[in-house]
Amino acid sequence: MENGTYFYFMLFENLGSIKYAFFTLGFIFYCAVIYFNVIIILVIFLEKTLHQPMYILISCLSINSVYGTAGFFPRLLTDLLYDAHKISFEACLIQSFVIYSYAAFELTILMLMAFDRFVAISKPLHYNNIITTRLLTFLIVIAWLYPITFVGIGCLLTSRLTICGNKLSRVYCHNYEIVRLSCVNNTVNNIYGLIVTITNIFIPLSFIIYTYVRIIIICQRSTREFRSKAYQTCIPHIVILLNFSVALFCELTLSRFVNGELPVALTVVISLEFIVVPPIVNPIVYGLNFPDIRKKIRHLTKASK
Repeated sequence: MENGTYFYFMLFENLGSIKYAFFTLGFIFYCAVIYFNVIIILVIFLEKTLHQPMYILISCLSINSVYGTAGFFPRLLTDLLYDAHKISFEACLIQSFVIYSYAAFELTILMLMAFDRFVAISKPLHYNNIITTRLLTFLIVIAWLYPITFVGIGCLLTSRLTICGNKLSRVYCHNYEIVRLSCVNNTVNNIYGLIVTITNIFIPLSFIIYTYVRIIIICQRSTREFRSKAYQTCIPHIVILLNFSVALFCELTLSRFVNGELPVALTVVISLEFIVVPPIVNPIVYGLNFPDIRKKIRHLTKASK
Protein backbone atom coordinates (compact mmCIF):
# COMPACT_ATOMS: atom_id res chain seq x y z
CA MET A 1 0.00 0.00 0.00
CA GLU A 2 1.42 3.39 -0.95
CA ASN A 3 1.51 6.18 1.62
CA GLY A 4 -1.36 8.54 0.78
CA THR A 5 -4.08 5.88 0.63
CA TYR A 6 -6.36 4.89 3.50
CA PHE A 7 -6.54 2.87 6.69
CA TYR A 8 -9.78 1.26 7.84
CA PHE A 9 -10.92 1.04 11.47
CA MET A 10 -12.17 -2.53 11.74
CA LEU A 11 -13.75 -2.19 15.20
CA PHE A 12 -16.56 -0.03 13.77
CA GLU A 13 -17.84 -2.83 11.56
CA ASN A 14 -21.17 -4.55 12.28
CA LEU A 15 -22.34 -2.06 14.90
CA GLY A 16 -25.77 -1.74 13.34
CA SER A 17 -28.27 0.71 14.81
CA ILE A 18 -26.50 0.66 18.19
CA LYS A 19 -23.93 3.04 16.71
CA TYR A 20 -26.45 5.89 17.20
CA ALA A 21 -26.62 5.14 20.91
CA PHE A 22 -22.79 5.14 21.06
CA PHE A 23 -22.75 8.42 19.12
CA THR A 24 -25.17 10.04 21.56
CA LEU A 25 -23.18 8.86 24.59
CA GLY A 26 -19.90 9.95 22.98
CA PHE A 27 -21.29 13.39 22.08
CA ILE A 28 -22.64 13.96 25.61
CA PHE A 29 -19.35 12.80 27.13
CA TYR A 30 -17.29 15.06 24.84
CA CYS A 31 -19.47 18.06 25.70
CA ALA A 32 -19.00 17.28 29.40
CA VAL A 33 -15.21 17.08 28.97
CA ILE A 34 -15.12 20.44 27.18
CA TYR A 35 -17.46 22.09 29.69
CA PHE A 36 -15.70 20.96 32.88
CA ASN A 37 -12.19 21.67 31.59
CA VAL A 38 -13.06 25.06 30.11
CA ILE A 39 -14.65 26.02 33.45
CA ILE A 40 -11.39 25.14 35.24
CA ILE A 41 -9.33 27.09 32.67
CA LEU A 42 -11.55 30.19 32.84
CA VAL A 43 -11.74 30.23 36.64
CA ILE A 44 -7.96 29.99 37.04
CA PHE A 45 -7.11 32.57 34.37
CA LEU A 46 -9.82 35.08 35.27
CA GLU A 47 -9.24 35.01 39.03
CA LYS A 48 -6.02 36.76 40.01
CA THR A 49 -5.99 35.04 43.41
CA LEU A 50 -5.52 31.73 41.56
CA HIS A 51 -2.49 32.92 39.60
CA GLN A 52 -0.24 30.61 41.58
CA PRO A 53 2.03 27.82 40.26
CA MET A 54 -0.15 24.97 41.54
CA TYR A 55 -3.33 26.33 39.93
CA ILE A 56 -1.57 27.29 36.70
CA LEU A 57 -0.34 23.71 36.37
CA ILE A 58 -3.89 22.46 37.00
CA SER A 59 -5.09 24.67 34.15
CA CYS A 60 -2.34 23.18 31.95
CA LEU A 61 -3.82 19.73 32.61
CA SER A 62 -7.23 21.00 31.51
CA ILE A 63 -5.78 22.61 28.38
CA ASN A 64 -4.08 19.33 27.58
CA SER A 65 -7.35 17.44 28.08
CA VAL A 66 -9.11 19.71 25.59
CA TYR A 67 -6.20 19.26 23.16
CA GLY A 68 -6.08 15.47 23.46
CA THR A 69 -9.83 14.88 23.19
CA ALA A 70 -10.03 17.23 20.20
CA GLY A 71 -7.71 14.85 18.39
CA PHE A 72 -9.94 11.89 19.20
CA PHE A 73 -13.65 12.59 19.74
CA PRO A 74 -14.55 14.45 16.50
CA ARG A 75 -13.05 11.61 14.47
CA LEU A 76 -14.74 8.97 16.64
CA LEU A 77 -18.16 10.61 16.35
CA THR A 78 -17.76 10.90 12.57
CA ASP A 79 -16.88 7.22 12.28
CA LEU A 80 -19.91 6.26 14.34
CA LEU A 81 -22.24 8.18 12.04
CA TYR A 82 -20.86 7.08 8.67
CA ASP A 83 -20.27 3.63 7.22
CA ALA A 84 -16.93 4.43 5.57
CA HIS A 85 -14.58 4.12 8.57
CA LYS A 86 -11.44 5.16 6.75
CA ILE A 87 -8.70 7.71 7.30
CA SER A 88 -5.83 8.83 5.12
CA PHE A 89 -2.24 7.95 5.98
CA GLU A 90 -1.39 11.59 6.66
CA ALA A 91 -4.47 12.24 8.82
CA CYS A 92 -3.74 9.03 10.73
CA LEU A 93 -0.23 10.22 11.56
CA ILE A 94 -1.59 13.58 12.72
CA GLN A 95 -4.13 11.91 15.01
CA SER A 96 -1.44 9.60 16.38
CA PHE A 97 0.79 12.62 17.05
CA VAL A 98 -1.95 14.51 18.91
CA ILE A 99 -3.00 11.57 21.09
CA TYR A 100 0.52 10.54 22.07
CA SER A 101 1.81 14.06 22.61
CA TYR A 102 -1.25 14.54 24.86
CA ALA A 103 -0.28 11.45 26.87
CA ALA A 104 3.37 12.52 27.16
CA PHE A 105 2.48 16.08 28.15
CA GLU A 106 0.11 14.76 30.83
CA LEU A 107 3.07 13.04 32.48
CA THR A 108 5.42 16.01 32.20
CA ILE A 109 2.82 18.29 33.82
CA LEU A 110 2.24 15.75 36.60
CA MET A 111 6.02 15.72 37.07
CA LEU A 112 6.04 19.53 37.42
CA MET A 113 3.18 19.28 39.91
CA ALA A 114 5.15 16.81 42.00
CA PHE A 115 8.19 19.12 41.91
CA ASP A 116 6.03 22.10 42.88
CA ARG A 117 4.54 20.26 45.88
CA PHE A 118 7.98 19.02 46.93
CA VAL A 119 9.39 22.56 47.01
CA ALA A 120 6.30 23.90 48.80
CA ILE A 121 6.53 21.22 51.51
CA SER A 122 10.30 20.91 51.90
CA LYS A 123 11.16 24.65 51.64
CA PRO A 124 7.96 26.58 52.45
CA LEU A 125 9.79 29.78 53.43
CA HIS A 126 11.75 29.89 50.17
CA TYR A 127 8.97 28.62 47.88
CA ASN A 128 8.22 31.98 46.21
CA ASN A 129 11.93 32.60 45.60
CA ILE A 130 12.41 29.18 43.99
CA ILE A 131 9.19 28.75 41.96
CA THR A 132 9.22 32.13 40.24
CA THR A 133 7.02 33.11 37.31
CA ARG A 134 10.02 32.98 34.99
CA LEU A 135 11.05 29.49 36.14
CA LEU A 136 7.46 28.20 35.93
CA THR A 137 7.05 29.57 32.39
CA PHE A 138 10.34 27.99 31.34
CA LEU A 139 9.38 24.61 32.82
CA ILE A 140 5.96 24.62 31.14
CA VAL A 141 7.50 25.46 27.76
CA ILE A 142 10.02 22.63 28.16
CA ALA A 143 7.20 20.32 29.27
CA TRP A 144 5.42 21.09 25.98
CA LEU A 145 8.44 20.94 23.69
CA TYR A 146 9.87 17.76 25.23
CA PRO A 147 7.00 15.41 24.26
CA ILE A 148 6.19 17.23 21.03
CA THR A 149 9.78 16.77 19.81
CA PHE A 150 10.03 13.09 20.74
CA VAL A 151 6.57 12.14 19.46
CA GLY A 152 7.03 14.25 16.31
CA ILE A 153 10.28 12.49 15.40
CA GLY A 154 8.54 9.14 15.93
CA CYS A 155 5.77 10.12 13.50
CA LEU A 156 8.34 11.31 10.95
CA LEU A 157 10.10 7.94 11.16
CA THR A 158 6.76 6.20 10.59
CA SER A 159 5.94 8.42 7.61
CA ARG A 160 8.97 7.09 5.72
CA LEU A 161 7.76 3.47 5.91
CA THR A 162 6.12 1.63 3.05
CA ILE A 163 2.79 0.29 4.33
CA CYS A 164 1.42 -2.99 3.01
CA GLY A 165 -1.76 -3.35 5.09
CA ASN A 166 -4.74 -1.09 5.70
CA LYS A 167 -6.67 -2.56 8.65
CA LEU A 168 -6.38 -1.04 12.13
CA SER A 169 -7.82 -2.93 15.10
CA ARG A 170 -8.37 0.26 17.11
CA VAL A 171 -10.86 3.11 17.18
CA TYR A 172 -8.08 5.65 16.66
CA CYS A 173 -4.71 5.77 14.92
CA HIS A 174 -1.96 4.09 16.91
CA ASN A 175 1.63 4.60 15.79
CA TYR A 176 2.70 1.10 16.83
CA GLU A 177 -0.19 -0.42 14.84
CA ILE A 178 0.88 1.54 11.75
CA VAL A 179 4.48 0.34 12.11
CA ARG A 180 3.21 -3.26 12.35
CA LEU A 181 1.62 -2.85 8.91
CA SER A 182 4.90 -1.89 7.25
CA CYS A 183 6.51 -4.30 4.81
CA VAL A 184 10.05 -2.94 5.19
CA ASN A 185 12.58 -3.15 8.01
CA ASN A 186 11.21 -1.18 10.97
CA THR A 187 14.02 -1.83 13.47
CA VAL A 188 14.78 1.90 13.73
CA ASN A 189 11.14 2.62 14.62
CA ASN A 190 11.09 -0.09 17.27
CA ILE A 191 14.32 1.11 18.87
CA TYR A 192 13.13 4.71 18.82
CA GLY A 193 9.77 3.65 20.28
CA LEU A 194 11.63 2.08 23.20
CA ILE A 195 13.61 5.31 23.69
CA VAL A 196 10.39 7.35 23.69
CA THR A 197 8.79 4.99 26.21
CA ILE A 198 11.77 5.33 28.56
CA THR A 199 12.23 9.10 28.23
CA ASN A 200 8.56 10.11 28.16
CA ILE A 201 7.01 7.56 30.53
CA PHE A 202 9.43 5.78 32.84
CA ILE A 203 11.73 8.72 33.62
CA PRO A 204 8.86 11.12 34.52
CA LEU A 205 7.10 8.40 36.53
CA SER A 206 10.32 7.56 38.39
CA PHE A 207 10.86 11.23 39.24
CA ILE A 208 7.25 11.59 40.44
CA ILE A 209 7.47 8.48 42.64
CA TYR A 210 10.81 9.62 44.09
CA THR A 211 9.39 13.08 44.82
CA TYR A 212 6.30 11.81 46.62
CA VAL A 213 8.38 9.37 48.66
CA ARG A 214 10.50 12.33 49.78
CA ILE A 215 7.33 14.26 50.61
CA ILE A 216 6.02 11.39 52.73
CA ILE A 217 9.34 11.20 54.62
CA ILE A 218 9.25 14.95 55.30
CA CYS A 219 5.63 14.78 56.46
CA GLN A 220 6.34 11.92 58.86
CA ARG A 221 8.96 14.09 60.57
CA SER A 222 6.65 17.12 60.83
CA THR A 223 3.77 18.14 63.07
CA ARG A 224 0.30 16.67 62.64
CA GLU A 225 -1.10 20.01 61.43
CA PHE A 226 1.64 20.41 58.82
CA ARG A 227 1.20 16.80 57.73
CA SER A 228 -2.57 17.26 57.33
CA LYS A 229 -2.17 20.37 55.14
CA ALA A 230 0.51 18.72 53.01
CA TYR A 231 -1.56 15.61 52.39
CA GLN A 232 -4.59 17.74 51.59
CA THR A 233 -2.79 19.37 48.65
CA CYS A 234 -0.98 16.21 47.51
CA ILE A 235 -3.78 13.64 47.55
CA PRO A 236 -5.65 15.08 44.52
CA HIS A 237 -2.39 14.99 42.51
CA ILE A 238 -1.75 11.39 43.58
CA VAL A 239 -5.30 10.38 42.61
CA ILE A 240 -4.85 11.93 39.16
CA LEU A 241 -1.44 10.28 38.80
CA LEU A 242 -2.72 6.82 39.74
CA ASN A 243 -5.71 7.19 37.43
CA PHE A 244 -3.57 8.16 34.45
CA SER A 245 -0.82 5.64 35.22
CA VAL A 246 -3.28 2.73 35.31
CA ALA A 247 -4.89 3.87 32.07
CA LEU A 248 -1.50 4.29 30.38
CA PHE A 249 -0.31 0.89 31.63
CA CYS A 250 -3.42 -0.72 30.12
CA GLU A 251 -2.71 0.99 26.80
CA LEU A 252 0.93 -0.14 26.75
CA THR A 253 -0.09 -3.68 27.67
CA LEU A 254 -2.74 -3.77 24.94
CA SER A 255 -0.22 -2.76 22.28
CA ARG A 256 1.79 -5.92 23.03
CA PHE A 257 -1.11 -8.21 22.05
CA VAL A 258 -1.56 -9.42 18.50
CA ASN A 259 -4.80 -8.40 16.82
CA GLY A 260 -7.65 -10.75 17.69
CA GLU A 261 -6.10 -12.15 20.88
CA LEU A 262 -8.47 -10.15 23.11
CA PRO A 263 -12.27 -9.75 22.91
CA VAL A 264 -13.34 -6.72 20.87
CA ALA A 265 -15.22 -5.08 23.77
CA LEU A 266 -12.21 -5.39 26.08
CA THR A 267 -9.91 -4.01 23.38
CA VAL A 268 -12.12 -0.96 22.93
CA VAL A 269 -12.42 -0.28 26.68
CA ILE A 270 -8.68 -0.60 27.35
CA SER A 271 -7.66 1.44 24.31
CA LEU A 272 -10.04 4.28 25.21
CA GLU A 273 -9.31 4.51 28.92
CA PHE A 274 -6.26 6.78 28.86
CA ILE A 275 -7.84 9.23 26.38
CA VAL A 276 -11.36 9.22 27.86
CA VAL A 277 -11.15 8.82 31.67
CA PRO A 278 -8.47 11.38 32.74
CA PRO A 279 -10.02 14.38 30.86
CA ILE A 280 -13.29 13.98 32.78
CA VAL A 281 -11.81 12.88 36.12
CA ASN A 282 -9.15 15.64 36.38
CA PRO A 283 -11.45 18.70 36.53
CA ILE A 284 -13.90 16.92 38.85
CA VAL A 285 -11.15 15.96 41.31
CA TYR A 286 -9.63 19.44 41.36
CA GLY A 287 -12.99 21.20 41.36
CA LEU A 288 -14.18 19.22 44.37
CA ASN A 289 -10.97 19.01 46.41
CA PHE A 290 -9.60 22.55 46.20
CA PRO A 291 -11.85 25.00 48.11
CA ASP A 292 -10.41 28.03 46.26
CA ILE A 293 -11.31 26.57 42.86
CA ARG A 294 -14.70 25.33 44.08
CA LYS A 295 -15.66 28.78 45.44
CA LYS A 296 -14.58 30.55 42.27
CA ILE A 297 -16.50 28.08 40.09
CA ARG A 298 -19.67 28.80 42.08
CA HIS A 299 -19.00 32.51 41.80
CA LEU A 300 -18.42 32.30 38.03
CA THR A 301 -21.53 30.19 37.38
CA LYS A 302 -23.71 32.57 39.43
CA ALA A 303 -22.28 35.56 37.58
CA SER A 304 -22.96 33.91 34.18
CA LYS A 305 -26.60 33.29 35.19
